[in-house]
Amino acid sequence: MIKLALTDLDDTLIKNGLPRATDHAIAGIHAMLDAGLRFGPVSGRIPSDLGWMFGDDSACFATGALVNGQMVYVDGELVHVEVLDGAELNAVAAELSKIPGCILTMYDLDTPSDEGAACFVSPSKEHARDCGKTFRHIRRWVPQLSEPTYVKANIWCEGSREHITWVRDMLRDCFPSMDFVFPSPTAPLIDVSPAGWSKGSAVRFLAKELGLDLSEIAVFGDSENDLSMIEAVPNSVAVSNACEEVLRAARWHIGSSADDAVADALYQIVEAASTQDMPSFMKGERR
Repeated sequence: MIKLALTDLDDTLIKNGLPRATDHAIAGIHAMLDAGLRFGPVSGRIPSDLGWMFGDDSACFATGALVNGQMVYVDGELVHVEVLDGAELNAVAAELSKIPGCILTMYDLDTPSDEGAACFVSPSKEHARDCGKTFRHIRRWVPQLSEPTYVKANIWCEGSREHITWVRDMLRDCFPSMDFVFPSPTAPLIDVSPAGWSKGSAVRFLAKELGLDLSEIAVFGDSENDLSMIEAVPNSVAVSNACEEVLRAARWHIGSSADDAVADALYQIVEAASTQDMPSFMKGERR
């Protein structure tokens, strides 16, 4: 049976454009918790975003992993953190300053993303100003980072998907101590993570912390930054709006984020757990 459900948020549990998780999804989470099961988000989001995403219902995110697995929580306690090197991030910022429309972005973990958490980093004020004309929600700029370590970083990149993919691959070649992945099949974003640590690493860490076998965990995702956790557990699930890589890698498929398919799956997990069975969407042939 499934004892822990872990899900990506943006366009997996929560359809992009919605102000928060639906009442149906939040009720499904509480149905799991009331049944003695566990639930948690595994997201690229920062901790200060979780309040508005779950209507300030902290029970929904007491356990899970944020910033693509770099911050791991169990029962409301931060139990593990992976950091990025500030000097290496400055080198990334310098490299991106050569590419119009591509810029490193850092985040204040205590400020919600929609309230000014993000800050451009570029040695060129002109480059930052030009990027600001495209990515207008980011209003602050610094020429370089001053702290030795940081947690949340990503890259906003203007252009075609082919161009953004080229930028991602170039950065992977130039900076092997970090990994660069897409958090969305469509958003002009590249997430930055420490090489060797991912959402999959966080899922394995959580399994050990909670005393669970990986076969007792279900993970739900839609994008490239979910692949590591999709590949980490036997019961991996893709929503129907997932990118092709996730659809191919996931063992099970459900409906779309627009149809609240993950919420429906949570209810099936609860129902099956009452008889120590597997949920109905995990029966039969791989889909």
